[in-house]
This record gives sequence, C-alpha cells and structure tokens, in this order.
Amino acid sequence: MSSDTKTIHARPISPHISIYRWQNSMVLSILHRMTGMALFAGSALIVVWLWSAAYAPAFYTTLHGALSSVLGQICLFGWVSAFYYHLGNGIRHLFWDTGKGFALPDMRRSGLLVVAFTIGMTLLTWFVAMTSTGAMS
Repeated sequence: MSSDTKTIHARPISPHISIYRWQNSMVLSILHRMTGMALFAGSALIVVWLWSAAYAPAFYTTLHGALSSVLGQICLFGWVSAFYYHLGNGIRHLFWDTGKGFALPDMRRSGLLVVAFTIGMTLLTWFVAMTSTGAMS
C-alpha cells in the first residue's frame, strides 16, 4: 500500500458538524427536520386518538388521561410548537424557492421572524384553548 492510499483513507468521508461553526441557518434547518419528525409522530397519535374515540372507549379514556397529564400537556405544547415552526419555516423556504431572501441579513431576519411567529402563535393557540375550555378560569 503506497503512502498516497493511506492518506486518502485517513481523511474523513464527509465534513462533520463539529468542523463547522454553528450558524442560525444551520440550527433552523436542523430544527425544521426535527419538527417534521415530531409532526409525523404527533399526527400518528391524533389518528390513534380519533380511532379510540370511535372504536375503543376504554382506550380513549386511558389516552385522554395520559394526554391530560402534565407530561401529556408538555408533549401537546411541543407538538403545537413544532406545527407552527414547521409552517413558518416552510413559508420561508417557499420564498427561497422563488430566489428571494438569500442575502445574509434577510436570512437572519426571516429566521428570527419564524421563531417569533412560532412563539406567538403557540402561546395564542394555548391561551385560546385554555380559556375556551375553562382551564384558565
């Protein structure tokens, strides 16, 4: 084996995230993927919840109890946050598809706007849900 072959095999196959300096766009991109997976899991839970409401009343009662617990409420809050983040960032990506918003200041501004939209809409949704159900009396 020549020294050239050893050099080629010693190099990493692809750059690792530890090599790059973390940037807003990098974090937001990773969060977009993670929220997509969270939405998939949460949607499956909604299907199970709807199925149990129609066909398995005992399981529905158990599931309702689990989702009403503190841990269940935290998971639901996270799912709603994931929904709004994925929606806002998806709209951001639609603008990028038209070629707009690629300048660094525009990317930073739109990233902050997505985060602000996520926080605002999540809190508004939970406020409306809690006041309309009487949970915040």
